Amino acid sequence: MLIALGVLLTGYVAVAALLFAGQRALIFPAPKAFPPVPAGYEQVAFQTEDGLNLAGLWRAPTAGKPVVLFFHGNGDSWAGASQAVSGLAAAGYGIFLPEYRGYGGNPGAPSEQGFFKDGRAALNWLGANGFAPGQVVLIGNSIGSGTATQLATEHRPAALVLVSPFSSVPDAVSERFPWLPARLLVRDPFDNAAKLGRVEAPILILHGTADAMIPAVHAQRLVAANPAARLRLVPGTGHELAYLPEAQVIERVWLDNLH
Repeated sequence: MLIALGVLLTGYVAVAALLFAGQRALIFPAPKAFPPVPAGYEQVAFQTEDGLNLAGLWRAPTAGKPVVLFFHGNGDSWAGASQAVSGLAAAGYGIFLPEYRGYGGNPGAPSEQGFFKDGRAALNWLGANGFAPGQVVLIGNSIGSGTATQLATEHRPAALVLVSPFSSVPDAVSERFPWLPARLLVRDPFDNAAKLGRVEAPILILHGTADAMIPAVHAQRLVAANPAARLRLVPGTGHELAYLPEAQVIERVWLDNLH
């Protein structure tokens, strides 16, 4: 009996150690090359506070429209991001699609704090090009919700939109792997629930009711953290919500009604 327990404990510790060591490869499955630049965009460079020169895509707004600063999900690229904002681009919103460190051809290695530095650098690039935070709509999809929320606690944007967000990475991991001590092991928590109450800008949260990757209960936790947030649950939709025309119409109508 003691030998069996010892074997089980050793195996458990070994699996936990492997997951701890390899978690960033799982959380940040970064594409290794830049996709082609979509029509209507130009590739630009912006520099982070720790000296990385990153690439992103820019599309100027029509007169009087704000700029959308969009942070994509963990396995995506600016190809998917451009699809997720196509409705807003067609409506004349400016679009900035910064690419994260370690993604595509960008230098550096992905991490929570690294993503936050990348987001600040993108916001600074917009400021240098004439767009103050109050003229910028922050949108974060999935893991991008972490960077968007962090920036919204540091500046007051025109609005914050979170699509398929999580309350935190430890919450998501503990739901999927309840036998792991996720709150002790996760190195990049992206704790949106702990931060959202400090956001003073208008907030829209979109989530699919059939999202099996990040269940809609995460969105409900975020609304509990900031009851001023508007929650829209989209029936029968999964984690692909950001790319669907229905979500983009909801975003555009909500944003247009803010002005």
